[in-house]
Amino acid sequence: MFRESAKIVIDVEDSPSASYVSNVRMEDLLEKLKLLNYDTDFVQELKMKPINRHYFVIPTNPGEQFYLFTSLAAWLVRKAGKNFEQPQESDDPNAIIALIMDHVKEFGVSVEFPPNKLKQGVGEHAIYVLDSLADQAIKASKFKWKKVEIPADEPDQEPEIEDDDAELILEKVEEEMMADYDDEDDDILHIDDITKLYGKTMEDVQKPDNILESQTDAEEWKLELERVLPQLKVTIKTDSRDWRSHLEQMKQLRANISTGLNGTKNQLDKLHTDIANTLDKIKMREMYLNKQLEPTLVEFRGLQEELLKIKEHYRDVSGGVTERTRTLNKLSDELEQVKKEMDERGSSMTDGTPLINIKKTITKLKSEISEMNVRVGVLEYTLMCTKIRDRVQMQEDMNNTTNTLIIK
Repeated sequence: MFRESAKIVIDVEDSPSASYVSNVRMEDLLEKLKLLNYDTDFVQELKMKPINRHYFVIPTNPGEQFYLFTSLAAWLVRKAGKNFEQPQESDDPNAIIALIMDHVKEFGVSVEFPPNKLKQGVGEHAIYVLDSLADQAIKASKFKWKKVEIPADEPDQEPEIEDDDAELILEKVEEEMMADYDDEDDDILHIDDITKLYGKTMEDVQKPDNILESQTDAEEWKLELERVLPQLKVTIKTDSRDWRSHLEQMKQLRANISTGLNGTKNQLDKLHTDIANTLDKIKMREMYLNKQLEPTLVEFRGLQEELLKIKEHYRDVSGGVTERTRTLNKLSDELEQVKKEMDERGSSMTDGTPLINIKKTITKLKSEISEMNVRVGVLEYTLMCTKIRDRVQMQEDMNNTTNTLIIK
């Protein structure tokens, strides 16, 4: 449940737990909202999205978180007894934040940060404002804690003892012994027989007047004991799941291991000594070889460095050769193109087909010119005839006109 004092008090801002204060305060805020019937009055009635214990700690969707922050703050202000209209997404953020800060200050909550810290709708400042408003809403609702009712302790029931085949119960043994006695009545030694044997009653035995002294012969007692001894033995069937059998097996295996270890320990010690000596010899031989081969190794390292230099030089030269090979291929292609053009021109110069075509064309042009000359001559003749006809007609018209004038 929520608490009036902070769950974690941070004296030093650089302490490792300073970054988790917002998480703790957010958890307290969620508990306070549950006390204010947040699930029904806010989520269901206003159709808002329910929040989790990290909703205002981690920024995910700034627009949605800011709208939910302002809506929740307005709802808490109304719960505290003040008037605050439900914010809309189209409202001015600065105006809504200023209105929320005014209500917070009216409740007497100290605010030591600028209002623009609340524009994101997340972070420690937003959680601080909501937590302070939740405290005021709880005070306005006159919430009181109920007295804790501790239920009375119920008497513990004694556990029932379950029968286990691996446990030896005295009653079962007695029942088995009684069953054996019923089957073998002749071989059972009863107390009455003992009293008859020694000529005494139970009362005499239980109430001796003087100190008891044995009047039984030792040999007879031993014979009687040998006769009764088989009936006094109790045979218990062993179970493979019984822990006693497992314990006996473990003891037997341990004894076998100890017996086998005594014989193999000396061999293992000897083998360890031989291996250690062999490793020492190998180490000494390796040191000797390294000392003998040191000049050769130095020479080998020098040759490796020279080989690396030669490979590097070869790589550079190979790059130049590749570039020159590419240029040579390009020039070869251009040369092939030039050769092809020269071959085409040479073949066209030695071939007489174009000349024949030219002659045919000239002959055709001459014939066409002749035809055109004929047509031109015909047209000139036709034009001349037309002109003469027009001239004759004009003269006749003029003569007719002159004759007409003379007659008049």
